Amino acid sequence: MNDFSLPLAFTQRIQQQLGDEANSFFEALNTNPSVSIRLNPNKASGVLLNEKVDWCDKATYLNERPVFTLDPRFHAGAYYVQEASSMFLEEVLKQSCDLNASLKLLDLCAAPGGKSTLLQSLISNESLLVCNEVIKTRVNVLSENITKWGAVNTAVTNNDPKDFQRLPEYFDVIVADAPCSGSGLFRKDPDAINEWSVDNVVLCSQRQQRILADIIPALKPGGLLIYSTCSYSESENETIADWLLNENEFETVQIKLDDDWGIVETQSVNKKAFGYRFYPDKIKGEGFFIAAFRKKGDCNNSEKIKTKSRQELISKSQLQYLNNWIQDTNAMAFFKWKDDIIAFPESLLNEISILQSALYIKKAGVNIGSIIRDELIPSHELAVSTLIKKDINSVSWELESALQYLRHQTIPETILERGWLMVKFGGLSLGFLKSMPNRINNYYPREWRILNK
Repeated sequence: MNDFSLPLAFTQRIQQQLGDEANSFFEALNTNPSVSIRLNPNKASGVLLNEKVDWCDKATYLNERPVFTLDPRFHAGAYYVQEASSMFLEEVLKQSCDLNASLKLLDLCAAPGGKSTLLQSLISNESLLVCNEVIKTRVNVLSENITKWGAVNTAVTNNDPKDFQRLPEYFDVIVADAPCSGSGLFRKDPDAINEWSVDNVVLCSQRQQRILADIIPALKPGGLLIYSTCSYSESENETIADWLLNENEFETVQIKLDDDWGIVETQSVNKKAFGYRFYPDKIKGEGFFIAAFRKKGDCNNSEKIKTKSRQELISKSQLQYLNNWIQDTNAMAFFKWKDDIIAFPESLLNEISILQSALYIKKAGVNIGSIIRDELIPSHELAVSTLIKKDINSVSWELESALQYLRHQTIPETILERGWLMVKFGGLSLGFLKSMPNRINNYYPREWRILNK
């Protein structure tokens, strides 16, 4: 149970907004938040879907919150800890676009990576997902989570929304989970209460309009804009929807709901834009708002961005060093990035050049490693990627040994086999080690190591 005092201005707004249902809302805020995870469809998780999240196929609620840091499956990218309400993004996408098509998607405010990993799980291998974070200090955690998810058709960027105007009418889908006043997180994060104020709501609403105005030129005609917040404020939600439609560039998109889900459909005051609200007394999750909009116009008239390829592909002689590590090299292009080799879908290789011409790219595809003295020194990205061969030499460890490896401690086991070995837990790849006659080197990234005991 939570014990906190809500701002008077907030309670007054909720009472006006919900009327007779306000009491049940406030009672729900004094209960413990639910815990939910979403499984990685490309990795065996060992987690059972006991109580599924209704609007997300691979998601489940947990009976209690474990210490995720001490679960090797978490570090292997077998699942992502995500709030259930925000997973409704999956249902919005399924109902509003063809996920089997070759799409270009942008997750504009992506850190720490929940919506990005969800998007990647839904799209085809021929689609490109750009995961952007404007705040430099948050890009590293986004890159880490995208790496753990293991997909190859992604790029992580660190840019302001206005920078995407250099890519006019480029994206088929843009997801803008906008910075907000955070009232939807009061139960989960009581510190958010201290940061909430009427003035902050106003500032957030203004910032949200600026972000959307900056990003609209990068969306194709006929493309889908998905806007969301974790706020209950109408000025950050329905008012923004009205503003979007008032610009006469968008049409509202209605999503079909199951009555049993408890999601509340709303319509904005002036333009009747559809939006979807999540209240903790009606659903098993936190406060959330989401709305979808279709950009007017004919997508066939969009101009294609032209650029020269900037990628230096590796030679055939270098390619031979990858064959023992990667399942299928045929669909991949391999190019040099400083001293490393990057794998990226061959069908999307030109898109990397386009992104490079306009944006700062933190990471793209999967870093395979580097070739030094006729040997591939594998990258950790390769270890946790979906590209790695299933039959690569490996050691399988139980929990305590796996945790010692993840703490970057001395290897606890006696290993007779020599050379590069994959460390596995429950069939999941955790990372590499190298066994030599006189020592064993732990190649788990030191900056990712578990610090708690």
